[in-house]
Amino acid sequence: MTGLRLIVGLGNPGPEHAQTRHNAGFRFIDALVEQAGARWSVDSKLFGETAKVDIAGQSVWLLKPATFMNLSGKSVTAAQRFWKIEPEQTLLAHDELDLPPGVARLKFDGGHGGQNGLRDTIRLLGHGKFHRLRIGIGHPGHKDRVVPWVLGRASKDDDVLIGHAVNDAIDVLPLAVKGDFSEAMKRLHTPK
Repeated sequence: MTGLRLIVGLGNPGPEHAQTRHNAGFRFIDALVEQAGARWSVDSKLFGETAKVDIAGQSVWLLKPATFMNLSGKSVTAAQRFWKIEPEQTLLAHDELDLPPGVARLKFDGGHGGQNGLRDTIRLLGHGKFHRLRIGIGHPGHKDRVVPWVLGRASKDDDVLIGHAVNDAIDVLPLAVKGDFSEAMKRLHTPK
Protein backbone atom coordinates (compact mmCIF):
# COMPACT_ATOMS: atom_id res chain seq x y z
CA MET A 1 0.00 0.00 0.00
CA THR A 2 1.22 3.48 -0.84
CA GLY A 3 2.30 5.78 1.97
CA LEU A 4 0.90 9.06 3.22
CA ARG A 5 1.37 12.39 1.47
CA LEU A 6 -1.28 14.43 3.30
CA ILE A 7 -2.16 14.47 7.00
CA VAL A 8 -5.19 16.47 8.10
CA GLY A 9 -6.15 17.38 11.65
CA LEU A 10 -9.88 17.91 12.10
CA GLY A 11 -11.26 20.46 14.53
CA ASN A 12 -13.00 23.79 14.91
CA PRO A 13 -11.10 27.06 14.42
CA GLY A 14 -10.87 29.84 16.98
CA PRO A 15 -9.56 30.24 20.52
CA GLU A 16 -12.91 29.29 22.08
CA HIS A 17 -12.53 25.78 20.60
CA ALA A 18 -8.78 25.36 21.06
CA GLN A 19 -8.84 23.07 24.11
CA THR A 20 -12.04 21.14 23.42
CA ARG A 21 -12.27 17.39 23.01
CA HIS A 22 -13.53 17.91 19.44
CA ASN A 23 -10.15 19.45 18.54
CA ALA A 24 -8.11 16.30 19.22
CA GLY A 25 -7.22 16.24 15.51
CA PHE A 26 -5.89 19.81 15.69
CA ARG A 27 -3.92 18.84 18.79
CA PHE A 28 -2.29 16.00 16.87
CA ILE A 29 -1.44 18.07 13.79
CA ASP A 30 -0.15 20.99 15.89
CA ALA A 31 2.13 18.56 17.75
CA LEU A 32 3.52 17.35 14.39
CA VAL A 33 4.25 20.92 13.28
CA GLU A 34 5.91 21.73 16.59
CA GLN A 35 8.01 18.55 16.58
CA ALA A 36 9.20 19.27 13.03
CA GLY A 37 9.97 22.92 13.81
CA ALA A 38 7.66 23.92 10.95
CA ARG A 39 5.24 26.84 10.73
CA TRP A 40 1.66 27.10 9.63
CA SER A 41 0.85 29.27 6.59
CA VAL A 42 -2.66 30.43 5.77
CA ASP A 43 -3.77 29.14 2.37
CA SER A 44 -7.15 30.59 1.44
CA LYS A 45 -7.52 28.47 -1.71
CA LEU A 46 -7.34 25.38 0.50
CA PHE A 47 -9.59 26.87 3.19
CA GLY A 48 -7.07 26.32 5.96
CA GLU A 49 -3.52 26.40 7.19
CA THR A 50 -0.77 24.29 5.66
CA ALA A 51 2.74 23.18 6.50
CA LYS A 52 5.22 20.86 4.82
CA VAL A 53 7.33 18.54 6.96
CA ASP A 54 9.76 15.69 6.51
CA ILE A 55 8.68 12.38 8.05
CA ALA A 56 10.75 9.24 7.51
CA GLY A 57 12.67 10.98 4.73
CA GLN A 58 9.52 11.92 2.81
CA SER A 59 7.84 15.29 2.30
CA VAL A 60 4.35 15.31 3.76
CA TRP A 61 1.75 18.07 3.60
CA LEU A 62 -0.12 18.94 6.78
CA LEU A 63 -3.50 20.63 6.70
CA LYS A 64 -5.59 22.27 9.40
CA PRO A 65 -8.96 23.26 7.92
CA ALA A 66 -10.23 26.73 8.83
CA THR A 67 -13.77 25.60 8.08
CA PHE A 68 -15.79 24.35 10.98
CA MET A 69 -15.78 20.60 11.59
CA ASN A 70 -19.02 20.04 9.64
CA LEU A 71 -17.44 21.53 6.48
CA SER A 72 -13.98 19.91 6.73
CA GLY A 73 -14.41 18.02 3.47
CA LYS A 74 -14.24 21.27 1.50
CA SER A 75 -10.68 21.87 2.72
CA VAL A 76 -9.60 18.21 2.50
CA THR A 77 -10.79 17.72 -1.08
CA ALA A 78 -9.40 21.10 -2.20
CA ALA A 79 -5.95 20.08 -0.89
CA GLN A 80 -6.15 16.65 -2.52
CA ARG A 81 -7.02 18.23 -5.88
CA PHE A 82 -4.42 21.00 -5.63
CA TRP A 83 -1.53 18.72 -4.61
CA LYS A 84 -2.78 15.77 -6.72
CA ILE A 85 -2.96 13.48 -3.71
CA GLU A 86 -5.17 10.41 -3.74
CA PRO A 87 -7.58 9.76 -0.85
CA GLU A 88 -5.62 6.55 -0.12
CA GLN A 89 -2.55 8.74 0.55
CA THR A 90 -4.47 10.85 3.07
CA LEU A 91 -4.83 10.50 6.86
CA LEU A 92 -7.53 12.36 8.78
CA ALA A 93 -6.91 12.70 12.53
CA HIS A 94 -10.08 13.18 14.57
CA ASP A 95 -11.70 12.81 17.97
CA GLU A 96 -13.39 9.47 18.63
CA LEU A 97 -16.22 9.07 21.15
CA ASP A 98 -16.08 5.27 21.01
CA LEU A 99 -12.51 5.07 22.33
CA PRO A 100 -11.46 6.00 25.86
CA PRO A 101 -8.98 8.83 26.45
CA GLY A 102 -5.43 7.54 26.08
CA VAL A 103 -6.25 5.26 23.14
CA ALA A 104 -5.53 5.99 19.48
CA ARG A 105 -6.32 3.70 16.56
CA LEU A 106 -5.50 3.71 12.87
CA LYS A 107 -8.17 2.64 10.40
CA PHE A 108 -8.65 2.55 6.64
CA ASP A 109 -12.02 2.93 4.91
CA GLY A 110 -15.43 2.76 6.50
CA GLY A 111 -18.23 5.09 7.47
CA HIS A 112 -18.24 8.29 9.46
CA GLY A 113 -19.46 6.85 12.76
CA GLY A 114 -21.30 10.10 13.48
CA GLN A 115 -18.13 12.22 13.19
CA ASN A 116 -19.20 15.22 11.14
CA GLY A 117 -15.79 16.05 9.68
CA LEU A 118 -15.57 12.52 8.31
CA ARG A 119 -19.21 12.70 7.19
CA ASP A 120 -18.54 15.82 5.08
CA THR A 121 -15.33 14.40 3.61
CA ILE A 122 -17.04 11.13 2.67
CA ARG A 123 -19.97 13.08 1.16
CA LEU A 124 -17.64 15.10 -1.08
CA LEU A 125 -15.36 12.19 -2.05
CA GLY A 126 -18.24 9.78 -2.59
CA HIS A 127 -16.45 7.13 -0.51
CA GLY A 128 -14.51 6.58 2.71
CA LYS A 129 -11.33 5.08 1.25
CA PHE A 130 -8.84 7.13 3.25
CA HIS A 131 -6.90 6.57 6.46
CA ARG A 132 -8.11 7.76 9.83
CA LEU A 133 -6.39 8.31 13.13
CA ARG A 134 -9.06 7.94 15.79
CA ILE A 135 -8.06 9.73 19.01
CA GLY A 136 -10.15 8.59 21.97
CA ILE A 137 -12.02 11.22 23.96
CA GLY A 138 -14.47 8.89 25.72
CA HIS A 139 -18.26 9.00 25.71
CA PRO A 140 -20.43 10.96 28.15
CA GLY A 141 -22.70 7.94 28.62
CA HIS A 142 -25.84 9.22 26.90
CA LYS A 143 -26.39 10.49 23.36
CA ASP A 144 -28.14 13.63 24.63
CA ARG A 145 -24.87 14.74 26.27
CA VAL A 146 -22.62 14.20 23.24
CA VAL A 147 -22.63 17.78 21.86
CA PRO A 148 -21.70 19.49 25.14
CA TRP A 149 -19.17 16.69 25.75
CA VAL A 150 -17.26 17.10 22.48
CA LEU A 151 -17.43 20.89 22.64
CA GLY A 152 -16.26 20.89 26.27
CA ARG A 153 -12.79 20.60 27.75
CA ALA A 154 -11.48 17.29 28.99
CA SER A 155 -10.75 16.82 32.68
CA LYS A 156 -7.11 17.27 33.66
CA ASP A 157 -6.61 13.48 33.85
CA ASP A 158 -8.32 12.85 30.49
CA ASP A 159 -6.32 15.68 28.91
CA VAL A 160 -3.08 13.98 29.97
CA LEU A 161 -4.32 10.68 28.52
CA ILE A 162 -5.30 12.32 25.22
CA GLY A 163 -1.78 13.80 25.10
CA HIS A 164 -0.31 10.31 25.55
CA ALA A 165 -2.47 8.99 22.69
CA VAL A 166 -1.28 11.83 20.44
CA ASN A 167 2.35 11.04 21.28
CA ASP A 168 1.83 7.31 20.70
CA ALA A 169 0.35 8.07 17.26
CA ILE A 170 3.25 10.37 16.37
CA ASP A 171 5.68 7.59 17.31
CA VAL A 172 4.22 5.19 14.70
CA LEU A 173 3.59 7.81 12.02
CA PRO A 174 6.89 7.21 10.15
CA LEU A 175 5.74 3.64 9.46
CA ALA A 176 2.43 4.87 8.02
CA VAL A 177 4.16 7.52 5.91
CA LYS A 178 6.32 4.78 4.39
CA GLY A 179 3.21 2.67 3.70
CA ASP A 180 3.72 0.06 6.44
CA PHE A 181 0.26 0.48 7.94
CA SER A 182 0.05 -3.04 9.35
CA GLU A 183 3.17 -2.51 11.47
CA ALA A 184 2.02 0.98 12.49
CA MET A 185 -1.34 -0.47 13.57
CA LYS A 186 0.28 -3.36 15.40
CA ARG A 187 2.49 -1.02 17.41
CA LEU A 188 -0.20 1.56 18.10
CA HIS A 189 -2.92 -0.98 18.94
CA THR A 190 -0.78 -3.16 21.23
CA PRO A 191 -1.19 -2.13 24.89
CA LYS A 192 2.02 -1.00 26.51
